[in-house]
Amino acid sequence: MAMERAQRFVDALARLEEDGELDALVELFGEDAQVSNVASHRTFQGREGARHFWREYKGMLRQVKSTFRNMIEAGDRVALEWESNGTAHNGAAVAYEGVSIIEWDGESIVRFQAYFDPRVLGQELSQGTAPRSEAPATAPA
Repeated sequence: MAMERAQRFVDALARLEEDGELDALVELFGEDAQVSNVASHRTFQGREGARHFWREYKGMLRQVKSTFRNMIEAGDRVALEWESNGTAHNGAAVAYEGVSIIEWDGESIVRFQAYFDPRVLGQELSQGTAPRSEAPATAPA
């Protein structure tokens, strides 16, 4: 199946976002995995590092759901173009988009790196001030 690994990751992420199920996602990572994103000041190492990274991701937002516009799988590499929408703990709507690159070694992820504009996410989380956080206009009754 051409997109098997990409779909395994997407399905495991959906379980984390919907139900808080962390283990299915963490089990995809190898013991030597490197996990990070552009907002992080560190690279998380190994399966336990992946657990910490994804626990922080889920804990950052009250509610979140990612949708995927493009999933590209070539050899041992997967590129996912996504948009995540949710609600911050302060009640602000959050929407940000980016690309994740995943490198596999057999059945295990050895490197995960997410790229997005951290300024947009930071504004939305802290103040609800990014343009996409504005409440939609309601039609007069």
